Amino acid sequence: MSQWQVNQGLQIAIDGPSGSGKGTIAALIGSELALPVLDTGLLYRYVGWRAEEKNVSLDDENAVLSMLDDAIHGMVWKPEGIYLREGNVEKDCTSSLRSENAGARASKVAAMPQVRVALLDVQRDIAKLGCVMDGRDIGTVVLPDAQAKFYLTASQRERARRRWSQLKAKGEDADLDRIAAELRERDERDTGRDCAPLEKAVDAIHIDSTIMTMDDVVERILNVLQRRKLMKGTDE
Repeated sequence: MSQWQVNQGLQIAIDGPSGSGKGTIAALIGSELALPVLDTGLLYRYVGWRAEEKNVSLDDENAVLSMLDDAIHGMVWKPEGIYLREGNVEKDCTSSLRSENAGARASKVAAMPQVRVALLDVQRDIAKLGCVMDGRDIGTVVLPDAQAKFYLTASQRERARRRWSQLKAKGEDADLDRIAAELRERDERDTGRDCAPLEKAVDAIHIDSTIMTMDDVVERILNVLQRRKLMKGTDE
């Protein structure tokens, strides 16, 4: 049971580039506050993954739009991940969505303006009861009225090192220079796209985690929430 009592409907937005640690931080904050954690990047990975399953080209936005209703209808988005409903069976496809290939496809999906608009209502409906949501345009587009917004960054080299470490821990082959190059390419794509580019919301708190531990980042966020009276200790 959480030692904190949060305000009803509290929405916490955490944005940042790939490898900044926003997913890990969101999970830790969600666990600390007993709030569901919604990874919007996972939603875009899911759409890209379904497009690949259906042999739909990510160079054709209209084709992706045409398969979107069916993809969303079969999706079950839970705090622990995304499931695909097939008849009466729910298949956990989260591990497939965490692959490097799924990440690259998600970045292409995220650059499609009409697809982004179609997915907005899905994200907002899930967030209504309160959540921690991380992504690249949460504070600016998806939840512009979130009561707390954070923009998490780290140096490009440190973000690449973290990703390299994750892959090595899974026993996968990983090349640090290749990962760093892919991160640079993805940063350019995410910040340069015309629709909902990656950027810091004007009212978001910027946290550079390059030399911070995850616990340090969590503590800073909790301090902000407490100072703003968005939560209180259960013994207060």
